[in-house]
Amino acid sequence: MPAGVATFGDRVEHSVVTPLAPADAAIFETFVIPRYLRHFGELVLEMVVAPANPGDAVVAHLGCRTGFPERLLVEQLGPSRLVGTDPSLAALELARAKAAAIPDLSADYRVFEGFPSPLPEGQFTHAIVLHPPGRSATRVLWVKEAHRVLTPGGEVVLALPLRNSFGEIADLLREYATKYDARAVADAVDAATALRPSPEQLGEELEALGFGDVDVDFRAVAIPFQSGRDLLEDPTTRLLLLPEWRMNLALDETTFSAAFNYVREAVDRYWSEGGFELTLHVGCARGFRL
Repeated sequence: MPAGVATFGDRVEHSVVTPLAPADAAIFETFVIPRYLRHFGELVLEMVVAPANPGDAVVAHLGCRTGFPERLLVEQLGPSRLVGTDPSLAALELARAKAAAIPDLSADYRVFEGFPSPLPEGQFTHAIVLHPPGRSATRVLWVKEAHRVLTPGGEVVLALPLRNSFGEIADLLREYATKYDARAVADAVDAATALRPSPEQLGEELEALGFGDVDVDFRAVAIPFQSGRDLLEDPTTRLLLLPEWRMNLALDETTFSAAFNYVREAVDRYWSEGGFELTLHVGCARGFRL
């Protein structure tokens, strides 16, 4: 079983799926989605296939957070029914409020407590997994869950950061490791980098998990920051990137803090006369349940 996953009876609970606090849910909606997650949502909308008959779409949104990109999905798919699941009650409340204002959408949101999710088996024409939470190596659990809830021929669309995303951070962490002879940090960076899939690996994963007609698209985008402090205190970094780096690097907290303090100082030193840009390789894979 993948690291970071614990079993409870016949359920599997991901130990790193962290609920958003009420204040963080509002910040996520206001800042993280338009600044960061929209890049993933744009690719999802390009790859999702509308049903032959308007009104037939039944969408499972796994790890739905505050309900993005529900409004755009309805514009793409037509009148839809949707069931979303997430561990955060605060995020689900916000998702419900947003969905109530979307014409042609009938939405239901349920609390995620572990795998399998509370969604019924084999009932959905589409399954959306946008930037799956938890360790990168356990994304397979989300794809398996999508396969479980889809009807035969149903479409999964999975969007996430690909290999070589955030390479600037990896380079600065390696620089820290070299300067302070911190071999454990260098090894952790190499291991964490390898957890992210290439486009080819992402497609192969979907095929191995029971999906056909698999297609993968990707693009590189730049996320700008004004300073090292801005980088580490930005809502996207605080709510999404730092928790994931902390999990995937698996360093003790003292070493992790020292390494990222170095990152902050290095950004200010190397980019003192201009903004710093973090490279993100957005990947999106789709496939149809066999």
